[in-house]
Amino acid sequence: MSVTFAELGDLRVGSYLIIDGEPCRVVEISKAKTGKHGSAKAHVVAISIISGVKKTLVAPVDTRVEVPIIDKRVGQVLAVSEKNIQIMDMESFETFEAEPPKDEDLLRRIAPGKEVEYWVIMGKRIVVNVRG
Repeated sequence: MSVTFAELGDLRVGSYLIIDGEPCRVVEISKAKTGKHGSAKAHVVAISIISGVKKTLVAPVDTRVEVPIIDKRVGQVLAVSEKNIQIMDMESFETFEAEPPKDEDLLRRIAPGKEVEYWVIMGKRIVVNVRG
């Protein structure tokens, strides 16, 4: 797996981390002061990049968490079907299939011949944007 590690207290809104084996984007973070029994706690609310599900994590701020390494790439759409999108990478010219994005607006803009930005996260390819 392509991951690195960071302390929970160092994360900010917009950072990425792995919760329950899924890469997630932090949308809210709050820290509680050090109490009588132990260390300061962080409460993190994040949205899964793959499924779109909201996830929460409460742990001490010095907890080491996994941070996914995101490889941002550009590809050209070759074909679109209900089940998948066929894309050719613009650098390596490799062709592959990816799941259609959950976002309906983004899905409507995807068409053969269009350039898309896709991310490779933990072995999965996710279309995140249409260029132009």
